Amino acid sequence: MNLHMQWITLLWMMFSGALMGVIYDSYRIVSGRLQVANIINHMLDVVYWIAAALFVFHNLYHSNFGELRFYVFLGLFIGVWIYFLFLSFITEKIVVTLIKVTSYIYNLILKIFSIVIITPLVGLFKVLRVLLLWLWTVVVNIAKIISKITVIPLWKLFAWATKPLWRHFFVPKWVNSIWNKIVTIWTKLFPNN
Repeated sequence: MNLHMQWITLLWMMFSGALMGVIYDSYRIVSGRLQVANIINHMLDVVYWIAAALFVFHNLYHSNFGELRFYVFLGLFIGVWIYFLFLSFITEKIVVTLIKVTSYIYNLILKIFSIVIITPLVGLFKVLRVLLLWLWTVVVNIAKIISKITVIPLWKLFAWATKPLWRHFFVPKWVNSIWNKIVTIWTKLFPNN
């Protein structure tokens, strides 16, 4: 392997180390903001290190066909060190800003959804409720009018015609109690009769 290839490999490993630092900082900030459980945090750590190892070996394979030398580790260390020394605070600010922007957009979408869909549905429900209550009132009033016009006069005529027969029959107490309950319910439903 010539010197040119070694310098390219060193630069690729420095880039890989810096990128590992960016991803690790971003992951650390996001997991801190989301406050995930410890077991999930540990599993994500393992996933991060597996992905980082695969990324480094992929870059190593493409830069010098996978030859593992001392300068590979030196490049990774220098890349991570330079990142944490000079660029970590910039990454932190960018990730925090992205989290705030994402949170703002999410809340904005929720508000728009509430205004465009939920509020009209609630209004429609209230209008339907008022219409159904009005319809129920109309039906009850029509039933009262019909009962006053037809049912009550017919019932009074039937009661007057059968009154002499009822004097000769004994009505059980349970029938009287049921009749009294029906009369009570009727007077509660139609108090103007």
